[in-house]
Amino acid sequence: MGRIARSPRKRPALPRRMMLAAAALILGAGGLAAVNFYASASEGGARGRAPAGHDMSSMRMVSTIDCPDVGNVLSTVPDSAKQRVDRRLADLDTQITDAYTKFADNKDRIQRDPGLADSMVLAPLKAKRTDSIGQIADATGRPDLNGKGLAACSMRAADAPQPGDPGDTQGSGPGDAQGDGQGDGQGDGQAAANAASAAASASGLSRRDFVDIRSVRPNAAAPAPRRGASTGTFTSDCGRNQNGKRNPDNVIVAPGVSNGAHHMHDYVGNQATDAFAGDADLARGATSCRNQGDRSTYYWPVVRVLNQGDDNDAQADGGGKDRNVGKIQTPVQATIQFVGSPVSKVTAMPRFLRIITGDAKAFTNGNANANASWSCTGFENRQLKDKYPLCPQGSKVVRTFRFQSCWDGRNTDSANHRTHVAFADRRGACPAGFKAIPQLVQRIVYDVPAKAGAFAVDSFPEQLHKPVTDHGDFIDVFSDQLMGKAVTCINTGRSCA
Repeated sequence: MGRIARSPRKRPALPRRMMLAAAALILGAGGLAAVNFYASASEGGARGRAPAGHDMSSMRMVSTIDCPDVGNVLSTVPDSAKQRVDRRLADLDTQITDAYTKFADNKDRIQRDPGLADSMVLAPLKAKRTDSIGQIADATGRPDLNGKGLAACSMRAADAPQPGDPGDTQGSGPGDAQGDGQGDGQGDGQAAANAASAAASASGLSRRDFVDIRSVRPNAAAPAPRRGASTGTFTSDCGRNQNGKRNPDNVIVAPGVSNGAHHMHDYVGNQATDAFAGDADLARGATSCRNQGDRSTYYWPVVRVLNQGDDNDAQADGGGKDRNVGKIQTPVQATIQFVGSPVSKVTAMPRFLRIITGDAKAFTNGNANANASWSCTGFENRQLKDKYPLCPQGSKVVRTFRFQSCWDGRNTDSANHRTHVAFADRRGACPAGFKAIPQLVQRIVYDVPAKAGAFAVDSFPEQLHKPVTDHGDFIDVFSDQLMGKAVTCINTGRSCA
């Protein structure tokens, strides 16, 4: 690694250092990391050296906004308040999206003067969130929500680019399964790689969000079936969204709200699904499933390739307006299968049961509800939770969603859309008070370039398209007859479709 000459100015003037410290206090932990980074990079000595080949502009940190997830603290909501609460929760998501857009559009100014993050982004956001949370508190009879510190957000600093990250103009570095276009010459191959790097860097991705699947140790092991297990399967052929049904709604989390997801979803199964679809609409909706008794809704965020231009939603909600850009990829395969329990028989799901697996906000919320699982064909005993896989030649990217397989026996949904269902433990047993139901397993395969930064999943803008935010959604609209057939097949150890 080369050396960069020391700056003749060894230390910033005292007032400048005091301003940086004050800004750090304003911004909180995330801002402190960013301010310290820039302060050290401007000083002389070892701390002030930038990595070889980087000027300060290429070392700008990609940051985001970190807000408490109000929905996660709502374990119960009165039926009479549900519509109002759902609307206010959707407002909170829109407020974060708008604040992140304001931050991203003014990132250079904020990096020069970190104090602007508070006056321009965080303070106005807190004021809006305080009002929305107050309305939720009134609707739910929970005045304590106002005192939980849920309104205040902070800036979160992502990792600074390193040599080889997307956005690094000095070369590709190690770790790319296909050599990052080596052998493509200096023409189209390098141009495409540069385009992918630029797009990935703009979205917040880093080379460290990608890993060669061959470097991952096998880590996927299912519990062995015990006496009384239900070992059968039921497969529903619902296609792979060849007809391109997509929208940025989320009828489970934000019913009645257009663009409630702020990212685009692929749908298979029920063709009536949008933000305004109620149970009756789903019951009479057409389905892409071969067996017309399955009118269930299956949906997940789209995957985009970042170096092939933008799709037709570049100026639309959920697409470019929410910083989701690139070419949407139709899966080359999508398998919908229901499996049994390794320790017991399963019982029928109730019609209109809603299940969300994974956490669309896991990058800021943490991994408590994360359930992403990425791999490559031929390597599916190696699963990744917080990395995208780089697959060797001839292998394709695989997303697998294993949904919760335990139900509380009473509710088809819950206020936070999680507590009415649960995951089985390591042995495969359900928690006390829950009963085993057929477990939905979705396996979705893509043919995308094996280059770091070349593809990403859609996300809320402030989640920076991180792989850990991947998630899947399901609404059961099986006919009673077909659900009975599925349960019988699973409990008797047969494979049915």
